[in-house]
Amino acid sequence: MSAAGDRLQDTARQAALALPDVSHGYPFTPGLDVYKVAGKVFLIVTDDPDEQIITVKCEPEHARAQVRGYASITPGRYLDKRHWVSLGPGPGITERLISDAVEDSYDLVAERLPRRERPGAR
Repeated sequence: MSAAGDRLQDTARQAALALPDVSHGYPFTPGLDVYKVAGKVFLIVTDDPDEQIITVKCEPEHARAQVRGYASITPGRYLDKRHWVSLGPGPGITERLISDAVEDSYDLVAERLPRRERPGAR
């Protein structure tokens, strides 16, 4: 079953907050809920009810495959279009896909942090 826009966003928020050392806030604009690990962005949830999307970091090859495979996955809004994808409600966009995308984005950002800044390094 596809996730509706508000459920898509709630699932992304819950998945992000379940990960270690995550912070979130609105550093750019009141309409963008930004999730970070060690100060690095890995998830943006758009609070606009007319545009219920999330944006996550993604390896470029995986991003291209996702964009080709799902009509409601597009190159990342607001960010580098090669390394970020935006997911909106639509066919095939499940809660599991959303959770996996958030976790993969977090892992991608965390693994590129200096070892001393990685979650659990303290």
